[in-house]
Amino acid sequence: MNPYAWIENSLTTIHRADWYRAVKTIQSSSGATVLLDGREVINFASNDYLGLAGDIRLIQAATTAIQNFGTGSTGSRLLSGHRELHSDLEIAIASLKQTEDAVVFSSGYLANLGAISALVGKRDLVLSDQYNHSSLKNGAILSGASLIDYPHCDVEALKNQLRQHRKNYRRCLIITDSVFSMDGDLCPLPFLLDLAEEFSCMLLVDEAHATGVMGKNGAGCVEYFGCTVRELIQIGTLSKALGSLGGYVAGSSSLIDFLRNRAATWIYTTALSPADTAAALAAINIVKEEPQRRAKLWGNVQYLKELIEARLPNLQLLPSESPIICFQLASAGEALKAGEILKDAGIFAPAIRPPTVPTSRIRISLMASHERVHIERLVDALVDVSLSIAT
Repeated sequence: MNPYAWIENSLTTIHRADWYRAVKTIQSSSGATVLLDGREVINFASNDYLGLAGDIRLIQAATTAIQNFGTGSTGSRLLSGHRELHSDLEIAIASLKQTEDAVVFSSGYLANLGAISALVGKRDLVLSDQYNHSSLKNGAILSGASLIDYPHCDVEALKNQLRQHRKNYRRCLIITDSVFSMDGDLCPLPFLLDLAEEFSCMLLVDEAHATGVMGKNGAGCVEYFGCTVRELIQIGTLSKALGSLGGYVAGSSSLIDFLRNRAATWIYTTALSPADTAAALAAINIVKEEPQRRAKLWGNVQYLKELIEARLPNLQLLPSESPIICFQLASAGEALKAGEILKDAGIFAPAIRPPTVPTSRIRISLMASHERVHIERLVDALVDVSLSIAT
């Protein structure tokens, strides 16, 4: 019996469920419009919320860093990989997040895996929002701690779980996204902090889709909710609104010092490349100096919602307080059909299907670089999708 035969059978099952995925090749620089399969389409699939991934200042910063330091860091931070650029970036992140310190990882996924598995272990408990990103869930599994999901953003259910289980464990860590990437809604952060204090828990929030976007200064949901003075662990990425690559943890100086000594995905991983580090540093400076980018982004969000309300009042949008706008569809096949109709109309907003999400949907991601004509064309295409699905 062929021990690999199960792989083909599994792929067949994936195809039958309309869950099969394949890469889509972008043949141009990131932006409001991109070349997809040789055709220009309006890009509503990107997490480049501020339009910085193609910004000439990030490109120049990355190019200069390569010229000065080469293409790779060549080793872990504790061996040969550390550059002054890394420290500069960590200082800039801590300043933006209003924390004592920060540490940069080579990806946001690695930041979650490393931080969670370092903070808790077999004698501990992790309580996780059921809609959390894969990196949060897998970090909890890797830690060996007992893991309990709580219903999405349900503070009362979480409180009941804490009442029932907290006393049985040494340490407890609550983990949540701040902006949920496949829904667009926000976690109830102030209430989570209250529960963390009441039950002597640590709280870790993943600001991946909030950094650069939420809050007066773009510092994220912690700033947006006015919680910067409260103690918690902030994780995020440099690859979305900041247009680069990498992840970070921000918090107290003791937390960061501990992670530099215990987070395996930082200790044993090659340091972030000089180019990515320099580009992220340039992006943070732009976030601080150009608030008009966020204003343009939020203006685009408001304009899209107004057009949908006027032209598609029956479109079932998921609740959202972010630049992520989603509408659910009855099946994966229906979502694939909607994605193809949009693509034919010159709109890139592909279907999102299980197991990434519990229900199939189209996810629309707005950027500061979108113009009103782009949004109007999107709504025209959504009208066609609505008519086609209805028939």
